[in-house]
Amino acid sequence: MKRQNQSSVAEFILLGFSNFPELQEQLFGVFLVVYLVTLLGNVIIIVIISLERSLHVPMYLFLQNLSVVDVSFSAVIMPEMLVVLSTEKTSISFISCFAQMYFILFFGGTECFLLGAMAYDRFAAICHPLNYPMIMNKRVFMKLIMFSWVSGIMVATVQTSWVFSFPFCGSNEINHLFCETPPVLELACADTFLFEIYAFTGTILIVMVPFVLILLSYIRILFAILKMPSATGRQKAFSTCASHLTSVTLFYGTANMTYLQPKSGYSPETKKLMSLSYSLLTPLLNPLIYSLRNSEMKKALMKLWLRKVDLLPF
Repeated sequence: MKRQNQSSVAEFILLGFSNFPELQEQLFGVFLVVYLVTLLGNVIIIVIISLERSLHVPMYLFLQNLSVVDVSFSAVIMPEMLVVLSTEKTSISFISCFAQMYFILFFGGTECFLLGAMAYDRFAAICHPLNYPMIMNKRVFMKLIMFSWVSGIMVATVQTSWVFSFPFCGSNEINHLFCETPPVLELACADTFLFEIYAFTGTILIVMVPFVLILLSYIRILFAILKMPSATGRQKAFSTCASHLTSVTLFYGTANMTYLQPKSGYSPETKKLMSLSYSLLTPLLNPLIYSLRNSEMKKALMKLWLRKVDLLPF
C-alpha cells in the first residue's frame, strides 16, 4: 500500500528538444519525411514478398518479418515524437507511457533475435549450400520466427512491468522524445540497483550475445566467400551479407550504448541521439539496404510494376 500511495504521478511530460525550440521545428519536418519514407519502404517490401511466390523462401520471409517489426516500431515511436516536436511540452498518460515502453521493448527485442536468425540463415546458405534445404527447412524457419516474436513479448512484459512497479513521486518530466526505459527509470523514487543489474544482464543476453554470434558467423561466411571460385558468386554473397552487417552494426551498437547502463553518465541530448540512431535510422535504412542491393527484390518490384501497368485501362 505504501508504494501505491507514493505513485502519485498520473501523467508524464515529454520534453523532447525543448531547450532548442528553433531546432524542434526543423527536426519535425525531417522526422516527418523519414517516417513516411520508412513506412513506404517497409510496406513495399511486405507487399512484394507477399505477392511474389518466388520470394517465399526463408531469406525473404525473414526480411518480410523484419519489415513488419520496423513498421510497427516506427508507428509506436514516430507519431508521439512528432507531437512532442510540434509543441514545447507534451503530456502522456501513465498508461500510454507504459504501453509505448512495452511495444518499444517488444519490437526492439524481436528485432534483436530476428537479426540473429537472419545471420544464421545466411551462414547456412553460404557455408553449407548443399545441406541448406535440410538445415533451414520450413519447421526450423517457423521455430526461429516464433522464438523471435515470443522472446520479444517476454522481454517487454518483464522489463516494462518491473519499471512501472517503482513509485514515481517526484518530477514527472521525462527529458526524452518518448517513453524509453532509461529516462523513465531516472524518475523512480526507489532503489533501482537490482533492476540495473537485470538490465545489464538482460542487455548482455539479448543484445550482446546475438551480436557476437552474428559477428562470428560472418567471419565464417567471409572465409567461405573467399573460397568461392566464381568472382560473380563472391560479389553476390558479399553484397548480401554486407547489407545485413551494416544494419546489424547500427542497430546493436546504439542499442548497447542505450541499455547496457540505464543510468549512465551520458548527457540527455547524447541519449536522445543514440535512441534516434536505432529507432529512426534502422527502420529507414533496412528497406533501402535490402532492396537496393538485392537483384531479386528489384526484379520482383519491376515485375509487379509491369503487371500493374498492364492492368491499367487505356
